[in-house]
Amino acid sequence: MKFKAHLLSLVLAGMATAGLAGPLDKTECIAGAKPGGGFDLTCKLAQSALLTGKFITDPMRITYMPGGIGAVAYNTIIAQRPAEANTIVAYSGGSLLNIAQGKFGRYNENDVRWVSAVGSDFGAVIVAENSPFKTLKDLVDAVKADSTKVVFGAGGSIGSQDWMKAALTARAAGLSPKSMRFVAFEGGGEAITALQGGHVQVYSGDASEAEEQIKAGAKIRVLAVMSDKRLEGSLASIPTAKEQGMDVDWPIIRGFYVGPKVSDADYKVWVDTFNKMMATPEFNKLRGERGLFKFSLTGAELDAYIKKQVATYRGMAAEFGLNVAK
Repeated sequence: MKFKAHLLSLVLAGMATAGLAGPLDKTECIAGAKPGGGFDLTCKLAQSALLTGKFITDPMRITYMPGGIGAVAYNTIIAQRPAEANTIVAYSGGSLLNIAQGKFGRYNENDVRWVSAVGSDFGAVIVAENSPFKTLKDLVDAVKADSTKVVFGAGGSIGSQDWMKAALTARAAGLSPKSMRFVAFEGGGEAITALQGGHVQVYSGDASEAEEQIKAGAKIRVLAVMSDKRLEGSLASIPTAKEQGMDVDWPIIRGFYVGPKVSDADYKVWVDTFNKMMATPEFNKLRGERGLFKFSLTGAELDAYIKKQVATYRGMAAEFGLNVAK
């Protein structure tokens, strides 16, 4: 009897342990760049919101996997970690733009499972706090006068999201994007560091990461935001590019995907969890604190949106004479 009782207790303990194991147990979020940029911000939003809402019991681990502005993370998840149900990976509109141009190698938008879009951001034109450029017109005038003296920094190489924002701004001002001096960095954190150090004069980044960096003490200033209307919060005083005569609008979605071999059941757990989490006032508050605006899509709806957006970016890349993935 004692042996049977002991055996039963072991079985019950095993069942209890098994019940804990799953996609929301010992979670990890991969940010595809160094700390300080948009991927980092996205992972930290999930980390805070999931724990605050008690959707997970242990803090989510954030892993930084720089390389190709998300390309290394994308390839790693697909090729080496395709079935890890407890690992989500941050993506942005920039990731989709790179996929459209074939910058993620042989993989495309059909090779991962898109879980959620948790918010939207907007492009921003950023300079150092002590920059002589006070308006977008000041910047454009300087580029027109001598384009060799104004160096644009961005997370990513030619054709990246940050490059596209700068190119669209140049085109709207009647300048050729090919005349820009451009320095590529591995993520927004490095670009902002270079901006403060005077290595570049302009950074075509994101409004939310600029806001976060300013809160953290970065000596930077935002000249314009690339949105239809002024943003709320601490950037409310910043005029839009359109207000300053440049018809440039660049919304940026942020969210997460999982590997292609994550089971339907585990994928559904993540989709359901994000749906519940994003419906809470607590999540709205955390999202707003990071300068993100409401944009909530999950599961099949998100998958359809992603496919459409990548097709749009392929067309845009072709217009600028960039490589386009087939």
